[in-house]
Amino acid sequence: MKVVSIVGPSQAGKSTLADALATLEGGKPRKHTLFGDAAVTKFSFMEEDWAILDAPGGADHLPQLAPMLAASDAVVLCVPADAEAAVLVAPYLRLVEEADLPTFIFINKIDTAQDRTSEIVAALQNFCPHGIVLRQIPIRENGQVIGAVDLISERAWEYHDHARSSLMELPASVKDREEEARTELLEHLADFDEVLLTELIEDQAPMTDEVYDVSTKVLQHHDLLPALLGSASHGNGMMRLMKSLRHEVPGVDETAARVGALAVGALADNVKHLGKTVLVRALSEGVAPGAKLAGANIGSITDIDAKTQLSALAPGEIGLTVKTDHLSLAAPLYTAEGSLESLPWMACHAANHALLIEPENERDETRLAAALPKLMEIDPGLSVQTDPITGKTLLGTQGPLHLRRVLEKLEGDFGIKAVTAPQGTALCETITGTAQKQYRHRKQSGGAGQFADVVIEVKPLGRGEGFQFTETVKGGAVPRNYIPSVEAGARDALTAGPKGHPVVDLAVNLSDGKHHAVDSSDHAFRTAGKMALREVLTELGTVVLQPVCKVVISVPSVYSGGLSPLVSGLKGQVLGFEADPGAKGWDLFEALMPASSLTELFQSLGGATRGTASFTATLDHYEEQY
Repeated sequence: MKVVSIVGPSQAGKSTLADALATLEGGKPRKHTLFGDAAVTKFSFMEEDWAILDAPGGADHLPQLAPMLAASDAVVLCVPADAEAAVLVAPYLRLVEEADLPTFIFINKIDTAQDRTSEIVAALQNFCPHGIVLRQIPIRENGQVIGAVDLISERAWEYHDHARSSLMELPASVKDREEEARTELLEHLADFDEVLLTELIEDQAPMTDEVYDVSTKVLQHHDLLPALLGSASHGNGMMRLMKSLRHEVPGVDETAARVGALAVGALADNVKHLGKTVLVRALSEGVAPGAKLAGANIGSITDIDAKTQLSALAPGEIGLTVKTDHLSLAAPLYTAEGSLESLPWMACHAANHALLIEPENERDETRLAAALPKLMEIDPGLSVQTDPITGKTLLGTQGPLHLRRVLEKLEGDFGIKAVTAPQGTALCETITGTAQKQYRHRKQSGGAGQFADVVIEVKPLGRGEGFQFTETVKGGAVPRNYIPSVEAGARDALTAGPKGHPVVDLAVNLSDGKHHAVDSSDHAFRTAGKMALREVLTELGTVVLQPVCKVVISVPSVYSGGLSPLVSGLKGQVLGFEADPGAKGWDLFEALMPASSLTELFQSLGGATRGTASFTATLDHYEEQY
C-alpha cells in the first residue's frame, strides 16, 4: 500500500480531489474521519492499494499535518489556480520542503483560472527553494480551458465532465507554447541526469520512457516539484495525476528510511465509549495486536471502519489501534521500545491563542483535568499549562476555530461543558527611591516571648536584576545565625507589594539591629525582616511594571512592510527584519511588545497576513507601565 497526503489552503478543493482520485475506477472507497475533520480514504487503483490522508486547510489545522506527512510516501500540494493565492500556499510549501518529501503540485480549479499557469508557478516559486516545473499546460478555446497537453508524452487530452479525457490533436495555437514549455522541462530535468544533458547538447530527441524515468528519479530525490493541473470537481486531470502517483511515488522502504521508525501515528481521535484510536502506518514488520510498540503492547487493530479486526499490519499498511492508550501524536514516531524524538520539521507553531479554561460545573474540575491531557495526545497543536497569576488551567490553541473544536470535543465525547476567560498579565512592582527603616518585633504572651530588632536600607536596582540581599552588621548586633531569617522575611514581603503584585528589582542591606538572649528566634527575625520591608514599600510607594516580550514573527516577505505600523499601533518597538535563511520568501520580523498586547497581536496578525504568519514570544524585561 502507498500512502499520499493531500495538503493545501482552505477552499483549494483538497477533499474533492481526494474523493475524485479514490473513485477513478468506480469502486467504493472507504473513508474514516477523525478529530479535526481529518480523514483517511482507502481505495484501489489498477489492482494496487492506496490511502489518502487529508485535513482541512487553515492555520488552525497546520499542526495536524506533520504526523500525516511523516506517515506518507509523497504529498500532493493542492493549490488554487490563482497567482495571488500563492502566498496562502506558502506555509504548506514551506512544510513539505522542510520535510524533504516527494511532492506533486496540483493546480486545481483550472477551469476558473484567470492567470496563466506559468504565472501561477512563478508565484509559487517565490516560496520554494527547489525548482517547480510544469508537466502539463492547458489548452484554451474561446478563453475556456478545454484540455491539457502532457509535456513528456506530447499528447493532448480533451476534458469531459465527470468522464475520462480523450485524446485529441494538438491545436496549432498551442504548439509554440508546448515546445517552449517542454524545452524548459527537459532543461530542468537535465540538471540531474548526465545522459539527458548530453542528448540535449547534441540536439538529440530523448525517448519518452527515458524522460519519465528521469522525472521519477528527480521526484523521489525531491530535486524538483512537478506541477500538474485539472479540476477535481469536474473530474478533469485526475487520471494523469493518479498515474503519475502510481509510477513515481516511492515505496514504504524509502519512507521507513526517511523517518527511522517501526510505525508512525498519522491521525488520532478519542471516541466516546471507545476511547483513544490512533491511525497507525506500519513501516516494517512487527506491528500486530499484542506486539510491542512505543514501549508497551498494542491492543487490537482494526481496519478504518473501526470494526474489522486485523491480525497484523504488513509494511505500508494502515489500521486503527484500539485500547492502546500509550500511543500519542505528541511523539508519533514509534519503535518497539519507545517513541523517537520528532524530527525538527515536525515542530508545531506556538499555541499563542491562550485562554483560561474551567468547567461550567465545579464538580467537573477533576474530569476536565483528566480530559485535557488526553486531548493533547490526539492534538499536537494543543498546549495545557498552569497560569502563573491565577493558578488556573491555561489552554493554548492555534486560533478560535481550533478552540471551538476542543470545546465541542470536551462536551460531546467527555461530557464536560467548559468556559473560557482571558488570561491576565503578570504585572510586578518596584521602587524608585531609597529608604532606611528600623523595625522592632516584640511579643510577650507568657513564657518565652518574641524579640527582634532590625535596621534595613533599601534601594532600587536596574531592570531585570531581581532581588539582592546584603548585610553590614557589626559587633554581633544581629547574630550570624539569624541573618538568613531576615533575608527570608524580606523575600516574604516581595510576594505582594502595596498594589498586589510581586515586587522586583530592589536591594536590601541589613545594617544594624538588636537581639535578646532568650526571646530572639528565627521566626522573630523573619517577621521583623518581612514587616520592615513592607513598611518601606508602603512609605516609598511603588510603580507597576509590565512584562515586555521579544517577539519573532515568521512572515511571508510580501507582508513584512505592513507589520511596522501594526506593531507600533500595539505599543511595540520594531527591532527590524531580515530574510529567513531557512525558508525562501519568508522574513523574520523582530519587535519588543508589552505582554498585554500579544492577544491583540495574534488577532491582528491573522488579518494582516491572511493567516500565514506565526510568532514566538519570550520574556525580555519589565518596564514601567504608563
